[in-house]
Amino acid sequence: MATKTLKAQARKIAGRKVKNLRKTGILPGNVYGKKVKSVSVQVGLKDFENVYKEVGETGLVELELGKEKRPVLIHNLQLNPVTDAPVHVDFLQVDLKEKVSAEVPVELTGESPAEKQALGTVVLMLNEIEVEALPSDLPEKFEIDRGTLTEVDQVVKVADLKVDRSKVEIKMGEEEIVVKVEPPQKVEEVAPPAPEAPVEGEAVAPAEGKAEGPEPVEGETPKAPEGNSGQSQ
Repeated sequence: MATKTLKAQARKIAGRKVKNLRKTGILPGNVYGKKVKSVSVQVGLKDFENVYKEVGETGLVELELGKEKRPVLIHNLQLNPVTDAPVHVDFLQVDLKEKVSAEVPVELTGESPAEKQALGTVVLMLNEIEVEALPSDLPEKFEIDRGTLTEVDQVVKVADLKVDRSKVEIKMGEEEIVVKVEPPQKVEEVAPPAPEAPVEGEAVAPAEGKAEGPEPVEGETPKAPEGNSGQSQ
């Protein structure tokens, strides 16, 4: 990938006043790095978004700051939690002759035969892979073709990732699973709860609207309970 260029200016506004910059289409940021004095900068928001879409956080950017041209990586992009618009960015200035660590995103492409036949679901287990390489050798992303996933429980491991291992060191175990075809989830039917049995010795309440004891026959005088004749002795 060709190195992208982004123009920047030194930023004098700080604190709460930076919100006024954002209103005018300016994105505040900082440049930092190993053996590099931190510098407050600002870049055009639209220009930044165009560059970021192409390089992400692993592509090398040439930041033009006045008469200087600094090789940087985009780091720690902060977004508005409501609109997802960028509100602040850090640029990591790098030495082109020194290796750096970066998180490389994993991207799925194509269509899985296992999913097409409803045999299972392709699940991305790792969204990013940590690597170490020279800034110019950092991969933009790891692509995994769903078309190679044909059966349930099939996996793609770190060892299967296509990358030039002589230039890029993957800082994760080779047996780590990146993608897996999971079997379809079974929907279990929940049985209704069984009625509670009455506690021994506890009277069972009569049905609502129904009196205790036998119902009187029509035209017959109800009998008094035994042991009580209704007359005084």
